[in-house]
Amino acid sequence: MTETIFIDADKGGVAIFKGAGNKVARATTAKTLAYALDTHNIFGEVMFCSTMDFATEEGFATNDGARNLWDAAVALRN
Repeated sequence: MTETIFIDADKGGVAIFKGAGNKVARATTAKTLAYALDTHNIFGEVMFCSTMDFATEEGFATNDGARNLWDAAVALRN
C-alpha cells in the first residue's frame, strides 16, 4: 500500500508528510525542498493541505508564497 504524501506550509517553509502526522522533511528554499523530494522519492500525486492556499497564516508574505516555493522546487527537478 502506498502512503499518501501531504504537502503543508509550515512556519515559512514547506513540510512533507508521508502519511498523516509523519513529517519527513521541511524546507525554506527551493533547492532544499527539491533535495528533500529526491531523497524521499516523492514523485507523482501529492495532497496539498489548506495552509498551502493560506500561507500567510504560516509565515509567508503572501498566500501564494508556499505554492511558489513548491513550484520552484519542482522546476529544479525537471
